[in-house]
Amino acid sequence: MLRGGCLCGAVRWTSRMSPKAVHYCHCSMCRRWSGASFATLAWFWRAAISWAGAPTVFRSSPIATRSHCAACGTTLALSYDAREDIALSVGSFDAPETIVPARHYGIESRLGWVDIGRCLPSKPTREPWEQ
Repeated sequence: MLRGGCLCGAVRWTSRMSPKAVHYCHCSMCRRWSGASFATLAWFWRAAISWAGAPTVFRSSPIATRSHCAACGTTLALSYDAREDIALSVGSFDAPETIVPARHYGIESRLGWVDIGRCLPSKPTREPWEQ
């Protein structure tokens, strides 16, 4: 069982399963959302996640929402409307060292000085409204 939550403890999550995918995302939206040079995301089936406390959800694009703690601002989750999975911020994990990213997304926005996982497969991500 995996667990995590926000900095202040107001929102907690639990997963009954391991993530189905883990990746770094360098897109400009993930950078702004996470407040970091890139986001590290672990994808789970939505049905596997249970919440204690309610994250604040905002529509970040025409096709996705992002969640955070309203009290402390911790980045928590990304979900696309048309998908049955949800990405949890690896920074919100109680034991983030157990999660290992396997690829990069959003490489068109990767900062030149970010030197992590250079040997991993990578893919650009272009949302329709960005083109």
